[in-house]
Amino acid sequence: MTSTISEKTAAVRRRSGSGAMAAGTTGTGAMAAGTRAARSVAAGSVAAGARAVASAAVSVVTSVAASVAVLLTAGCGTTDTDAGAVPEGWDTLTTSSVTVAYPPAFAPQSDTERSEYNAAAATHTEGGKSVGMITVQLDFTNADSVEEAAIGAEAGIALGSTLGKQQKMVVTGPDGEEEARRVNFQFTEKNTRYQGVIVAGLDSAEKSYAVRIDAATGTLDSGDLDKIIESITVK
Repeated sequence: MTSTISEKTAAVRRRSGSGAMAAGTTGTGAMAAGTRAARSVAAGSVAAGARAVASAAVSVVTSVAASVAVLLTAGCGTTDTDAGAVPEGWDTLTTSSVTVAYPPAFAPQSDTERSEYNAAAATHTEGGKSVGMITVQLDFTNADSVEEAAIGAEAGIALGSTLGKQQKMVVTGPDGEEEARRVNFQFTEKNTRYQGVIVAGLDSAEKSYAVRIDAATGTLDSGDLDKIIESITVK
């Protein structure tokens, strides 16, 4: 099974590159001295104004209280799958700039087992046959954008594969969400059909990275695939 972004990728793709609103209050009124009738009318106006101010104050307090209640309620909410989170019972592949979680069915490869072009890898075997692999590759091409990083990663997909279009997505970065690209693909190897996904982009040092997930059809459900992708964290 194609398990890495091949040696050809680095050779073909490598090249040099860089990579409040302020609010004011209105003024006050003045009451001139006059007759008793005038004083009576003025007093009535002042009382009405006082009642209006009190009513407005109550409305403001009620509105503020309602807003605080909404904020507190929102703050208590949680999501089932947070971006960058590691699902319970899973483990992680950790490299100098990228971390990704993998399900219990996968086992990490040792330094001697994995390709020199992979910074980390984990495989899923059934009956002695490899039916799934997750790999992380770092700085495999000099890309100036996430699109270029994805194109470089695509070059490692075997000829004859069915390649989908790049899709915009985000991964968890050091300061929040970071832009990335996802590419879906399919290929056949030794009479077995495989589904694949590559997530590629640039880390905070503007170096390319790619996380690739290959799995024989039926061996990795869509829920687990989504969890793997959502767990990707980039430094």
